[in-house]
This record gives sequence, C-alpha cells and structure tokens, in this order.
Amino acid sequence: MGITVGFDLDMTLIDSRPGMLVAMNTLGAESGLPLDGEHFAANLGPPLDDSLRGFGAPEARIPALVGRFRELYPDVVVPVTIALPGAAEALRAVHAVGGRTLVVTGKYAPNAKLHIDALGLEVDELVGELWSTGKAEALKEHEARVYVGDHIGDILGARAAGAVAAGVATGPCSRAELLAEGADVVFDSLEEFPAWFTRLLAEEAVHAAP
Repeated sequence: MGITVGFDLDMTLIDSRPGMLVAMNTLGAESGLPLDGEHFAANLGPPLDDSLRGFGAPEARIPALVGRFRELYPDVVVPVTIALPGAAEALRAVHAVGGRTLVVTGKYAPNAKLHIDALGLEVDELVGELWSTGKAEALKEHEARVYVGDHIGDILGARAAGAVAAGVATGPCSRAELLAEGADVVFDSLEEFPAWFTRLLAEEAVHAAP
C-alpha cells in the first residue's frame, strides 16, 4: 500500500475567504448578532461553533446558527472559492507515486465535499469536523505519514498522530508560528510540495536500504 498524505482544506488547498466573509456577515444580519465576517475569514481554522462563541453568540443559539450557516454555504461560499496555487499539483504528486490523498478538516464534511467536487481536486478520502489534536484520530486511522496544514492546530494534529508535520504559510499563521509549534517543514505555498515530497521519499528509500 502506498503512502497516505493528509491535507487540511481551508487556506491549505482552497481559498474560501471571500465567501466565508459574506456568509458570516449574512448570518450576523439575520440573527442580529455582532458577527464579524472579515475577522472570521482572516482566521479560518477553528470550528464554527468556537468562532461564534468568540463573537459572543449565546450558547443556546449556537446550534441554530451553525445550521443556518451550513444552509447558506453551498450558494454563498462554494461558487466563489478557488484552489490555492499548487494544490492540484500537490495532490497529483502523491498519486504519481501510488499514494493516497486524505483531507482532514474542521469543516462540515458535506460542504467540504462540495468544494472538492467543484474544483476537481483529486482527494481519495475526506473526514470533516475534526480540529487540532482531534485530527490525529483520522490521521492514525488512515495511516497518514504526512499532514499538511496552514494553522498551528494542523501542526498539533500531525504531531499527535506521529506524522511529518508540514506547514504552509498561506493562512493566518506565519512561518515562525508554524515552526515554533513544531512543523518539520514550512512551505510558502503548495507549489513547493512536489519537490519536497520527492526528496522525502528518496531519503526514506536510502534509510530503508540494507
């Protein structure tokens, strides 16, 4: 069985910020709550309910707010989301050596799949609604040897799973923050992933040789 490589979704494979901003502001207008779409879109990563709590949403209203956000999502967020530079090529680099690609995201899985299908991303497995060290559960289940993400929560998840922790500085966390959390490597973008991945496999082959 080939190597499995995991990827985060928002701000790792895709840029969903424009739609996220509109969706959160729409939810705020509908609910009468001070929900800040710009802040939300600039800090993607944590679960939606945590973000809503951060905006002061009453606990009793959070389930309904989450439900409404998910209803808005397909029409508001998906059509204006783009793949980040190098995303498709990174996935293809894994498949080129007989590997499997896995997306582990904090996002609601049905909406995550809409992005993957809309953008034609070559993803073999998708697991949603996992965050930070909670991602280790799926990474270990699928025996992922590498996990790539843009947030320090992704680095924590990779390390908890015993996977190579690869950061990409396309999200809210800087290169320095990702390295400080224990990233083994940090890319400026996923355009750097294929060459690094080739080197990783070559080094592993050398170490495995008798």
